Amino acid sequence: MFLSRLVSVTSLFSTARLFSTSAVTHFPKLKSHSGTKKRWRALSNGKFKRAHAGHSHLNVSKRPGRKNSLAQTAYSHTAQTPKLKKLLPYG
Repeated sequence: MFLSRLVSVTSLFSTARLFSTSAVTHFPKLKSHSGTKKRWRALSNGKFKRAHAGHSHLNVSKRPGRKNSLAQTAYSHTAQTPKLKKLLPYG
């Protein structure tokens, strides 16, 4: 008698977890922008960094100073950072 009542109570709790209301109150997950994911990386101070374009090929005609400046890391400006935070909400 007691064992059958215990089994019915545990089955009641397991079905109650399936219909939990806490999952309904969460907002849907935000999607990250695919192009931004490929180009930008988030830093610990809240800014973002990226690589310069034009450094991978056709480098013979470019002067060495230009190639050196293209090799440096570029960081987000103060106006870009809030936009990047919206595009990469989990970044």
